[in-house]
Amino acid sequence: MPRLPRLAAVTAAALALGPLATAPAAGGEPAVSDPRVVAHCSLAAGQTPENIALAPDGSADLTFAGSRQVANVTRTGATRILATLPAVANPNTPVVGSAVVLGIARASDGTLYVNYATGTSETGIWRIDPEGGAPRQIAQLPPDGFPNGLALDERRGVLYAADSVLGAIWRVPSTGGTPTAWVTGAPLDPGKTPPANGIGANGLRFHHNTVWVSNTDAGTLLRIPVGQDGAAGPIETRATGLTGIDDFGFVDRHRDTVLAALNVPNQVALVRPNGTHTVVLTAQDGLSNPTAVAVRGRTAYVLSAAYFTQTDPNLLLARVNQRERG
Repeated sequence: MPRLPRLAAVTAAALALGPLATAPAAGGEPAVSDPRVVAHCSLAAGQTPENIALAPDGSADLTFAGSRQVANVTRTGATRILATLPAVANPNTPVVGSAVVLGIARASDGTLYVNYATGTSETGIWRIDPEGGAPRQIAQLPPDGFPNGLALDERRGVLYAADSVLGAIWRVPSTGGTPTAWVTGAPLDPGKTPPANGIGANGLRFHHNTVWVSNTDAGTLLRIPVGQDGAAGPIETRATGLTGIDDFGFVDRHRDTVLAALNVPNQVALVRPNGTHTVVLTAQDGLSNPTAVAVRGRTAYVLSAAYFTQTDPNLLLARVNQRERG
């Protein structure tokens, strides 16, 4: 599994930033309830759940970063390995050193796309066909980058990949081809001095004809409109103070309320459209360095990779209360 050696060195510094500023839950009730861990993963086998895409049957397709695998996990915890990315000789991946599978996106026909970061020419976006077979690379991304979050705009037939090290969002045809640096700029860049850990643009979602992306070092949630011609609009900062933010999911496909995984603080925060946020899940609920959130109906799916705790990587389900879906 990736031990994230450079990140581990700054864990204490990140925790020293202090508690996350929060806002009270609307109506006096929690936004999320009934958390329960439904699947425990094998840390020894490198099963560090990194990213998630939901299937129509309510199961979840996950990337296991350390084992280079993609798995399907049902709501009752049954786990099936769908694919393993090929081993790479002498990986030289920025930040982590080892080859890791990161973001995942799912097409309506069941095709899966994943980001593979290796520090070699194998770095890029890989496709896994719904009928199975070996994964195949459909786009190369810079080997000195770290392609992290991934999202699919199926109507336009394009993928967006967040590069945590190069501070960019790449745009790639879903059929494969040459990537374009769709957006770059300071809001996407990693931090340069401690307690920054070298992770900028991280989680990424396509929502309401916009690309949303988190910046881990900056603790921000950003929104980028997509023009009629596919060009990027100006980067907007929608929330700040989200210490250790990783990936996130929208609680309602019609609105901009988000559940965000805060990795090092061991928290999930509800982020409202006005930028205020409330911690709704903690380590006491079963979190162990949460990495990603997805929501289907009234169910939130939360992954924990245990990168720093080194205890119990898992998939947790929880109920999203209706009053907090605004």
